Amino acid sequence: MAGMEDTEQAPKTNTGEEEEIDEEELSPIEEVRLTVTNTDDPSLPVWTFRMWFLGIISCGLLSFLNQFFAYRTEPLVITQITVQVATLPIGHFMAKILPTTKFNIPGFGSRDFSLNPGPFNMKEHVLISIFANAGSAFGSGSAYAVSIVNIIKAFYHRNISFFAGWILIITTQVLGYGWAGLLRKYVVEPAHMWWPSTLVQVSLFRALHEKDDRSMSRAKFFLIALVCSFSWYLIPGYLFTTITSISWVCWAFSKSVTAQQIGSGMRGLGLGAFSLDWSTVASFLFSPLICPFFAIVNVFIGYVLIIYITIPVAYWGLDLYNAKTFPIFSSHLFTAKGEIYNISAIVNNKFEIDMPKYEEQGRINLSMFFALTYGFGFATIASTLTHVGFFYGREIYERFRASYNGKVDIHTRLMRKYPEIPNWWFHVLLGVTVAVSLFLCTVLKDQVQMPWWGLLFSCALAFIFTLPISIITATTNQTPGLNIITEYIMGIILPGYPIANVCFKTYGYMSMAQAVSFLNDFKLGHYMKIPPRSMFLVQFIGTIIAGTINIGVAWWLLNSIENICQDELLPPNSPWTCPGDRVFFDASVIWGLVGPKRIFGSLGNYPALNWFFLGGALGPVLVWLLHKAFPKQSWIPLINLPVLLGATASMPPATTVNYNSWILVGTIFNFFIFRYRKQWWQRYNYVLSAALDAGVAFMAVLLYFSLSMEEKSLDWWGTRGEHCELARCPTAKGVIIDGCPVY
Repeated sequence: MAGMEDTEQAPKTNTGEEEEIDEEELSPIEEVRLTVTNTDDPSLPVWTFRMWFLGIISCGLLSFLNQFFAYRTEPLVITQITVQVATLPIGHFMAKILPTTKFNIPGFGSRDFSLNPGPFNMKEHVLISIFANAGSAFGSGSAYAVSIVNIIKAFYHRNISFFAGWILIITTQVLGYGWAGLLRKYVVEPAHMWWPSTLVQVSLFRALHEKDDRSMSRAKFFLIALVCSFSWYLIPGYLFTTITSISWVCWAFSKSVTAQQIGSGMRGLGLGAFSLDWSTVASFLFSPLICPFFAIVNVFIGYVLIIYITIPVAYWGLDLYNAKTFPIFSSHLFTAKGEIYNISAIVNNKFEIDMPKYEEQGRINLSMFFALTYGFGFATIASTLTHVGFFYGREIYERFRASYNGKVDIHTRLMRKYPEIPNWWFHVLLGVTVAVSLFLCTVLKDQVQMPWWGLLFSCALAFIFTLPISIITATTNQTPGLNIITEYIMGIILPGYPIANVCFKTYGYMSMAQAVSFLNDFKLGHYMKIPPRSMFLVQFIGTIIAGTINIGVAWWLLNSIENICQDELLPPNSPWTCPGDRVFFDASVIWGLVGPKRIFGSLGNYPALNWFFLGGALGPVLVWLLHKAFPKQSWIPLINLPVLLGATASMPPATTVNYNSWILVGTIFNFFIFRYRKQWWQRYNYVLSAALDAGVAFMAVLLYFSLSMEEKSLDWWGTRGEHCELARCPTAKGVIIDGCPVY
């Protein structure tokens, strides 16, 4: 609606001047004191026409683009930072051209409304960014539950109605908001719950709204970089797609399977592989320009230990689990003979496992890398809990106690000028969402398989974990995931039902993730002094819009692109391979259809991987004991096992060329440029990241609508992939795969 001093805004008692601040009111966290201002101007309008217009447009565009790109071999996530930077000049432009005429709306009393209540302000800008990112938990791009619809239609070749899919997506996205609202007083208001990641956003908002009189303003730089990114992507996106993964080792050794396994950036270890395509650089790990260098170093060390030490030893040295019978790097499932496992054959008409057919094909086998990925995933979960407990346990406990006993800081005091959100809003939201979810699990149970008790159990798990994980995130910036734990639990309780398993995982994992994301955004609003009710409404409305667009785009692509996600049936080098959904599908087979007992239990090939849980749990304890024994060695506490063990958590679907390029670009910008050209980095780094994302996104969409839909393509050496076809081949004796040499 029109701009207004809305009903939830505080009286105009402060115009932003510095207030008298007691020393005890200052934030106890130094980073917060250095980053967040201690003033507020409650008179700034937030429910403006500009906010609603740009917020809805940004939410719709981001939801469309992120869902569109989620199906591609190199998916691109358009981040919140892109919206932050792109909407700034548009907001200022609207403030200049919109009429300032005031008018009344019947039913709103004597309040005056205007399409243009004054200059474009920072609070509007914050709400627009939160609006755009509402349906994305921690920058994940699109709604997690869309993958359930994708695997039902594209992989299992079954049907789910649009209505059931929409309910599934909306309820999983909104469910966590209910209990997050009830927990906000414990993890948002206390000064010791400082949510480190929000400080990046605060810094960027302040930088963008500072007066800019230089010849190369941030807005001008953004437009130039966007045009360059937009123009360049025509080359890797259409004219010369091979530079998406430049695997020169494959070109040098065109007939060697081992060399191509080592050199392939898409199907191998990626030694020396790199990319000139920004979508490859930023597709799975997000933009390296916004990742701190210490995190890049941790990822690099873990990546090297896993990819270039553990995998080669296990594959070539030990031939662990008959590793040479399968490709070295693949997310597919295999028979004992190295053939692709026919999943469709072991699913009966009731969408359950067909045991005679399963016994006929035999046990499921994983590639060496995929098997170790699960092992390191187990270790990461366990090590996260013990690492946080031993290294941050006392700190978390003291800060949690301080949240009850400590004096409120200046930010909480300033926020108390605004009307609080009534608790009954969250009670109603939680009750309605659970009721609709129960409707899905009872009336529409044939489409989602999950029993009603499974829904309540997943909700209980998510609710129990939301508070401790929120505290961990708010104090350490580490967010343990529940996805493997939830699917493991449901796989043991109810094996043979793949969709029930992924639904249980999604309700359990995503409702917790959305709750933590909701609280994270609330802390950003807390620092930026956004009225709480505005925050809640923008997040809720944005989530509904985003989820609806996500399912709409998914439905359109699933029904319009032939053989989408079926890389073995798609034309060569087709971009619609759905790498994320392939992993999601395989997980549904492993944990749901077949069940963990037949893979990681006594009935499977990989029971030894369960020892990774114990190893991951004990690892941080040993590091902590080492630190206590040698307290003067400052490097010991820098050993962060959850980061090291989880370095390759995005693989698959991410590949080695993604990691190589991400580490290289991140090191250039966040080490060399940050150290030697700090002023440039501070002024333009985030702006460049946003421009690169936006340029690639717009050109990719243009290429799809103008060329791909018309089936106009190029066919020459530079558009035939990375030329590492032999990387997919096994090296065991007697294994016969089409196109591969027989040993």
